[in-house]
Amino acid sequence: MMRSHYCGQLNESLDGQEITLCGWVHRRRDHGGVIFLDIRDREGLAQVVFDPDRAETFAKADRVRSEYVVRLTGKVRLRPEGARNANMASGAIEVLGYELEVLNEAETPPFPLNEYTDVGEETRLRYRFIDLRRPEMAEKLKLRSRITSSIRRYLDENGFLDVETPILTRATPRVPATTWCPAGPIQAASSPCRSRPSCSSSC
Repeated sequence: MMRSHYCGQLNESLDGQEITLCGWVHRRRDHGGVIFLDIRDREGLAQVVFDPDRAETFAKADRVRSEYVVRLTGKVRLRPEGARNANMASGAIEVLGYELEVLNEAETPPFPLNEYTDVGEETRLRYRFIDLRRPEMAEKLKLRSRITSSIRRYLDENGFLDVETPILTRATPRVPATTWCPAGPIQAASSPCRSRPSCSSSC
């Protein structure tokens, strides 16, 4: 089983239950021999605590770094009074980690994901797969998904058919646009086509 719960779905009702989480290491903190990992997935964050009593698991937690992908098993427990985090959906609880598996290691990201930073657009687009992990970008993806699902659901309920039309596309070198090619054969023109600059040669 990859996971039993999403991080952002943990709350006080799960106190005492054993759960399995899977996600990215959002933040790592070492407080006097006790290691705290903030694990991030699509639903939010969860704080996981590792203590030296489980030496093997503690050693693994000591080696992980930001953006490592991990899977862990532990028991949910209420946080002490004064240690609760109102800024997290799961801020009233924490997970005492029993087992930890590193699914994938990661190099240092080109920009931090654990706090808001004003990253240049060129850098964000170059590392788009990393940029989409940021919470604000993940929220935009979820909003887009909900809107698309709502539109499709409405059309389906009103008798429309959802038909995808295959379209042949090909990236055009040194041109900031994609060339769209007709499905049927075309005759090469004597002069370049203005609406499709490379349509006679790229298909």
